[in-house]
Amino acid sequence: MKIDLKNTKNLQELKGFGTSACWWSHYLKDDKAQDEICELLYGDTGLKLNIYRYNIGGGTDMDNNRVQNPWRRTESMYVYDREKEEGYWDFSLDKTAKDVMRKCLDLGNIDTLIVFANSPHWSQTSTGQASGSLMMHTCNLPKANYRKFADYFLTATQRLIDEGFPVKYVSPINEPQWKWGGSYVWQEGCHYETEEMVEVMHIFAEEILKRNMNVKLYGPESGEMMGLTPEYLDALIKDETIMKVLDVFAYHSYHDDNNPKIRIDFKNQLVVPHPELRFDMSEWCELPNKSHTKNFKGALITARIIGQDLIYAGAESWTSWVAVNQFSIKEDGFDYSDATLTATDNFEEWYVAERYYGFAHFSKYIPIGSVALDNGFFPDENNDFNVFSFLTPDNKTVTVIVNEGEEREISLCGDFNKMEIIESTEEYKLKTIYDGEYKDSFTVKENSILTIICEG
Repeated sequence: MKIDLKNTKNLQELKGFGTSACWWSHYLKDDKAQDEICELLYGDTGLKLNIYRYNIGGGTDMDNNRVQNPWRRTESMYVYDREKEEGYWDFSLDKTAKDVMRKCLDLGNIDTLIVFANSPHWSQTSTGQASGSLMMHTCNLPKANYRKFADYFLTATQRLIDEGFPVKYVSPINEPQWKWGGSYVWQEGCHYETEEMVEVMHIFAEEILKRNMNVKLYGPESGEMMGLTPEYLDALIKDETIMKVLDVFAYHSYHDDNNPKIRIDFKNQLVVPHPELRFDMSEWCELPNKSHTKNFKGALITARIIGQDLIYAGAESWTSWVAVNQFSIKEDGFDYSDATLTATDNFEEWYVAERYYGFAHFSKYIPIGSVALDNGFFPDENNDFNVFSFLTPDNKTVTVIVNEGEEREISLCGDFNKMEIIESTEEYKLKTIYDGEYKDSFTVKENSILTIICEG
């Protein structure tokens, strides 16, 4: 098989890679574990991520919610007394999560800090809970409290800025189309109809402008690539006030892991007609998760999705869902945690999941400012062999090959002098298997990931 790197077409410029601190960072109390995990995610020897998502929680605790898992509840810096019907700010709260964020920032690679919410504060909701309405697909935020929510969120954001956290974007809504609520709830969440989502975003835009805050709107964090996502985009761009502040249309690429063609549709229908907007893929994990943490298949799928989201869907950045999740041991004895790292509730034990290395094949070798390249490759119906290429700011061509099938012989056609090949398999990870003069033919092992760095 020949891959032509001589006649590539430049696509979008990449703004980087990131992950979310939601649900885990406030439990990471041990200094040594903090240092190690922050380095694995944001350090030069780790993934070298540059995008950080910090969760402004809805204040969920066992007195006001039905969420049983403590890792799915979030502490707020706003304390509300239900009996007195009044609240106050206590900015000493959520300390551990802020300590972790600061350590990641101190590593020097973060240039994009996003604060986001899954729900308004529980005291502002219809149910007095941050885990959704008692009825499915019903907004849990009364219209009378839209501005209260904006004040809560932006006051918390401003406090973070005052504490030295360089917040760039605010994202008040998360996956508005899902039911969020009903008889079973598992995390904070809030459903919004399209017109409700637009009205909330409009109020946020008004308040940002009124307060002269140096932040931009980021959203609406649609939970899928198509479905209602085009409707959300159309509704947002019709609102002039929102468009003064909305810098990034953010979406999630869940539920379409085996459908590269939907990414082409997304790009053609949403991205191409709106060059004025930046499109970020701001959340993904394997869902439903069929790859346990010791299964290299998880790394293969992760790498495939990253490449397809960047090349076919036109995403300018790619962010995984949570960086760390809880051990999730199933009946077969394996851990099905869906994050890049997995831990016990108190972090007495934790380790790196296989999918971390699928992420690393991109984030470690494709820096901010790289350009995605159209190399003319598109996978066949099996979707088991993928080739993605990028041009770095220092004029290196980086090609990531994800082979989920049989061994193949590959020819890279290009005008280069040097080549480095980094390989991951089930047996070893991120191993440099070649570093020398350019060669145009080589073998791609079955079930492997290669990052190939070529320079002239």
